[in-house]
Amino acid sequence: MPKILVIGSSNTDMVVRADRLPRPGETVLGGTFFMNPGGKGANQAVAAARLGGQVAFVCKTGDDLFGSEARRLFREEGIDTSHLLTDPSAPSGVALITVDRQAENCIVVAPGANANLTPDDLRRAASAFEQADIVLLQLEIPMETVEQAALTACATGKRVVLNPAPATAIPARLLAALDLITPNETEAEAITGIRIADRRTADEAARRLAATGAKQVVITLGAQGALVYEAGQSRIVEGYPVRAVDTTAAGDVFNGALVVALAEGKPLEEAARFACKAAAISVTHPGAQGSIPTRAEVEAFDR
Repeated sequence: MPKILVIGSSNTDMVVRADRLPRPGETVLGGTFFMNPGGKGANQAVAAARLGGQVAFVCKTGDDLFGSEARRLFREEGIDTSHLLTDPSAPSGVALITVDRQAENCIVVAPGANANLTPDDLRRAASAFEQADIVLLQLEIPMETVEQAALTACATGKRVVLNPAPATAIPARLLAALDLITPNETEAEAITGIRIADRRTADEAARRLAATGAKQVVITLGAQGALVYEAGQSRIVEGYPVRAVDTTAAGDVFNGALVVALAEGKPLEEAARFACKAAAISVTHPGAQGSIPTRAEVEAFDR
């Protein structure tokens, strides 16, 4: 099994369904409420584990019910939890999510203990870096911690993948340490300043990202699939048409699936196709981790 190290956030998602998303200052009467385990790091770790990876996860939770429940669920998924940390001074992270009838969502995250995951914490997880084949990062933990993780992985010869979400500017030193960066359209614009409206602008954004140091680029395009860029060439990997119910964790499922396929030795384009299938299946189910498919489901998927 490919050995994957995920470093990132763990949240509890509190979700309300509504006919539409509220405008600023507006109250919208919603429908169903439910809670799900979430957080970009946790979602991607669970996705990688369900899809065939041997996963170790580094995160920090509060000393509370949400943190205890997260740990229990990670163990049930077969994830190595020996590097999970507890912060007695901060609550576990939570995310407030509204999902409309078109399956679009808006999300506000209170990071809690996630914001206290430090570079020093990573030094205590040195063995996890040594054992990994590939390291997957996101941006719901402090930027200095993400940067330290990337530099440590790079120095030990590990493949480094950054999903730059939520959207923000990225330090040049971090970009230069990456083997692969996987933004969506909004995140690519935040980094490059290029608004993606079509294949040409997506290609332009990918080239600019590659010029910063990342050896490969995958820009996810929602239902349209993904643009894959490597060795000066770009290709579109088409998406899979499905009836979407909830898109909340689709990007996280894509990234978890992508690193599993890459760690298994698949070429980038083939890995992106596998990831598109996994993400397509995920949006047909509600919730974050509850929507993540198994390897068998992805392999049986027929467009």
